[in-house]
Amino acid sequence: MKKRHCYISSIGFTGIAIFMVIFLGACSIKPSNDTAQDGVGEYDFLSVNSQIQNWVDSGYYDGASILVVKDSQVVLEKYFGKYTPETQVYIASAGKWLAAATIATLVAERRLSWNDSVVKWLPEFKDVKGKATLRQLLSHTSGYPDYQPEGKHRDDYQSLEEAVKHIVNLPADTMPGTKFQYGGLSMQVAGRIAEVATEKKWEDLFQKKIAIPLNMTNTHFTPVDSTGGHNPMIGGGARTTLHDYIHFLEMIAGNGIYKGRYILSPENIAAMQADQVNGAIVPVGEYVEKARASRHTGIYGLGEWREILNDKGDAVLISSPSWAGAYPWIDKEYGVYGFFLAHVNVGKANHDKFSSFYASPLLPILVRNVIDDSAKPSDLSGKVVRKKK
Repeated sequence: MKKRHCYISSIGFTGIAIFMVIFLGACSIKPSNDTAQDGVGEYDFLSVNSQIQNWVDSGYYDGASILVVKDSQVVLEKYFGKYTPETQVYIASAGKWLAAATIATLVAERRLSWNDSVVKWLPEFKDVKGKATLRQLLSHTSGYPDYQPEGKHRDDYQSLEEAVKHIVNLPADTMPGTKFQYGGLSMQVAGRIAEVATEKKWEDLFQKKIAIPLNMTNTHFTPVDSTGGHNPMIGGGARTTLHDYIHFLEMIAGNGIYKGRYILSPENIAAMQADQVNGAIVPVGEYVEKARASRHTGIYGLGEWREILNDKGDAVLISSPSWAGAYPWIDKEYGVYGFFLAHVNVGKANHDKFSSFYASPLLPILVRNVIDDSAKPSDLSGKVVRKKK
């Protein structure tokens, strides 16, 4: 009897759409001979498609899309509801991964260091917040408040310079490096540091370092939308399409290479995926504990979650989930990367107590099960086919 993966908490799942791709070193994605409805070749993605269709039929999403690539070949690409390949939506926290990668390019160029303090670049931070490092800003261990306090204007400013003016005088929640607290304000400061170091606006920097080299022509951080959850700019303001984000995942899965060109250095890819919580207190009930029904403290790198670890403590499932449902991930154990693109209908989800943030993590587990189910003990020639553990 085949082992079924059950890395999901007891939180109910009922809606979202997948964007999925599978990974092979630094190779480029090749299109499949046809666009699969339930899978290409040996893979039957009926369970994945049915789950997404159920979410759409339940009214949690107007539509969704999923792309899956294995061994450099697209094995599943499907659109649900109103979604097409051109559909562009706000992806909320899934943009954190893009932001960290943008800053990583500057670290690779030695224009910034992960250990640079805030005060080095922003001297107006004269209190303890100025002692936080770029590494801590991007790993949510800086001690900054997560978001603007209740009663304050939400951080939907059109420039990081303006945003930082409304952060500098906020009191720190903790000393830098002592507690993990997921949020958006610290990433605004990280983005502003990148602007000062390069004398470029964030959007221009992102376009030059990530979007243009990866042919992400429909991905932007500005203009910032005022809708709650579509801001702040760095941590929640990005919008993209299915194929755009897959280009990014292809590069990350390829250890920094896209179409034969280095976009990020392997060293900085490794830094982004390493445990950057670095011993800070992780409160009970954080995302990984709820989504995977498993508790460990090395839950975050730089701009990405470390959902599942191997016996050595290395991350084998990394992701950047969002409250809106968009969910990019890379599954190193199975050689898979994927992106689920969707945007939740808030009213319906709240009424039914449906959490898109905790629903999306079901997708990589369903994909693992599809791959396991495709592995047969032998073929007609008698050759043994190895099944992944």
